[in-house]
Amino acid sequence: MEESNISEKILEGTELLFTKYGVRSVSMDDIARHLSVSKKTLYQHFADKDELVYRMSERYLARTSRQYDEIQNTSANSVEELSRISVCMKKDFESLNPSMLFDLQKFHPKAWNLYNQHKSEVISQSVVRNINQGMKDGFFRANLNPDIIATARVLMIENAFNDQLFPRDQFNFVEVQTQIFELFVYGMCTEKGRKLYQKYKEITTPN
Repeated sequence: MEESNISEKILEGTELLFTKYGVRSVSMDDIARHLSVSKKTLYQHFADKDELVYRMSERYLARTSRQYDEIQNTSANSVEELSRISVCMKKDFESLNPSMLFDLQKFHPKAWNLYNQHKSEVISQSVVRNINQGMKDGFFRANLNPDIIATARVLMIENAFNDQLFPRDQFNFVEVQTQIFELFVYGMCTEKGRKLYQKYKEITTPN
């Protein structure tokens, strides 16, 4: 197997473990055992766990960006884009351990900085663009400040990961993210936008 293929296999397997169990609780031994490779093989491709976490984060964020770019480029309008993002978000969060973000912040600052860069350069800009288009089309209220709303949206996403705000034994993580997203969307919509969003929801929600 080519070296690049081995690295990709390691990153793919690592992402599965980290998203399911969180970052801190998964050791290099766990990764090697899961992939049926030796620890020596892991260290031939990654200097340490910190580098592996960073490279995995790069891969994850790049794939997420492509996914949401595809949604943007193939949506008829800003409301359809949000409806499709909602479906995609639910699917992603169902397989994501909420502790993963906290683990990055506390134990892997390089990867956390990568996330913060993605947050400001990708997520926030995408929200601002979507809001401006929605306001132009009459789907969102004309008095919105896109920069303020985008900042609030990012904070909403992050706060849903906070176990102190939403203890895991009391709240379902996917439901928290979904409820907060619905609040965000309906808070922006005009009556025209609300009706269109509801229409898209009815199409995408399974019977």
